[in-house]
Amino acid sequence: MSRSYLDFNATAPLLPEARAAMLQAMEIVGNPSSVHAEGRAAKAAVERARAQVAAAVGCKPQEVVFTGGATEAAQVLSGGAVVEPTAHDALWAHDAPDGRIYAMGLANSETGVISEVPELHPCDLLLLDVTQAVGRIPFAFGWSGADLAVLSAHKLGGPKGVGALIVREGLDIAPLLKGGGQEMGRRSGTENVIGIAGFGAAVEAAERRLAAGDWARVAKARDTLEALVAEAAPETIFIGQEAKRLPNTSCFAAPGWKGETQVMSMDLAGFAISAGSACSSGKVKESRVLRAMGFDEAIARSAIRVSLGPDIAEEDIARFAESWATAHRKHQARVA
Repeated sequence: MSRSYLDFNATAPLLPEARAAMLQAMEIVGNPSSVHAEGRAAKAAVERARAQVAAAVGCKPQEVVFTGGATEAAQVLSGGAVVEPTAHDALWAHDAPDGRIYAMGLANSETGVISEVPELHPCDLLLLDVTQAVGRIPFAFGWSGADLAVLSAHKLGGPKGVGALIVREGLDIAPLLKGGGQEMGRRSGTENVIGIAGFGAAVEAAERRLAAGDWARVAKARDTLEALVAEAAPETIFIGQEAKRLPNTSCFAAPGWKGETQVMSMDLAGFAISAGSACSSGKVKESRVLRAMGFDEAIARSAIRVSLGPDIAEEDIARFAESWATAHRKHQARVA
């Protein structure tokens, strides 16, 4: 049975450019902190990737701090933050009423809804989670008004386990990890040269695909999928359909049909999708995001997320809609 991967918001497949860069980095022996030729080669690979990430994110290279992922980068909030109710759990874990930083997601991982960056907020500093946005919609840290930003490589076609914290030049922050003082004293520990090289190559390739209009085509495919689902089940509720969304994300609920059951049915039919965020150790639970948006428990528990990639084919969309409609009819017959 052929399979279709429709869960790009959980993790995107590794891009060929990232794979090639990682294979090349595997041949580098040195430690980036060493001053000999081998160490300088490793350092050059890290700095090349730093420049690639900075160019894609619209910041200065010296503002990029490599981390083990967006969750680690979000530890900059460990002193407490005022967090937007629909933010990812990586930010929400640090919510506190008296925080110095206002933290929010630019694009929601579950619904795809894009938030407006407020000109005024209740805190001294603003942190943006741009994990789902970079490489899919235009973004530049320099004009965003943010003081801090976090992102992960694997959401845009890079390897898992590497990400970045963007820190506005001149802003003093406590080290994420204390030790040898790597990453300009902000994140100690020997840099993951292989992962960082893959990150840089992936973000550069992702930005090229964005500029080429690949995601505009994905938005049309997403709209086709939603039209086919609505035709099969008119009672379906599409979350954020009238809002500005990521081009690849569709979150919808079939009332009375549990999201986890839909995910399993689609998996058996050959489709990888999600029910809510993929960051809960494999657990499927009621969506905190949808409850924060005002939806009741029944809707929150019956929602699924389909997130497409730039290589999505029309046949995949048609097959998914047909398979989902067939499973929906079977569910309706069982509960009738």
